[in-house]
Amino acid sequence: MCGRFAFYSPREAITDIFGAEFPLELEPRFNISPTQYVVALRHPENETRGSVFEPVLLRWGLIPSWAKDPRIGNRMINARAETVENKPSFRAAFKRRRCVVLADGFFEWRPSDGGKIPYFISMKSRQPFAMAGLWESWKGGDSPIESCAIITTAANGIMTALHDRMPVILSADDASRWVNVNNSGQELQSLLLPEDNASIQYWEVSRSVNNSRNSGPELIDAI
Repeated sequence: MCGRFAFYSPREAITDIFGAEFPLELEPRFNISPTQYVVALRHPENETRGSVFEPVLLRWGLIPSWAKDPRIGNRMINARAETVENKPSFRAAFKRRRCVVLADGFFEWRPSDGGKIPYFISMKSRQPFAMAGLWESWKGGDSPIESCAIITTAANGIMTALHDRMPVILSADDASRWVNVNNSGQELQSLLLPEDNASIQYWEVSRSVNNSRNSGPELIDAI
């Protein structure tokens, strides 16, 4: 599961790694929670501009187009790689509306006798990365809501010490394959794998991250 994450890299990093120019200044965020808006990349609506990505802000918690109540999205923050292609809530987005959500790291909690202990997981390179996702546009209210879910897969060997799931992490090249609307089926499924053990690291952090109202950079400091 992925229920909290951080994205604090400057927008220039998005351009350097993914070749996408984000039009807005980005505020560093260290405790992103469901229902908040996240930075994502998807297949561009206007392909004549030459970029393989369109940067957008999406509400975290996917609201299916057929939903009567947008609050259903509060529960749909993750989609399982094993079932995403066929599950009614996600299968339409899987076919045509795929995105990646940008992050510098995510949080996971390990059970202990004294309560759950939070950890921050990042790339050893310290670079931002892309998490495979889906997006939808819900038009049942006064104005459309564009929302997303993050796809999770089985944890790799390192992550199993913390949790049995982890987000699908994609390289820039794989991210472009993922969002490409011309790709489908087996090619997409081949991308939904655990990240290599050698690429990631984690450390224990303060339990202050448990409160979604806390948002400072100290939340990712090792203790």
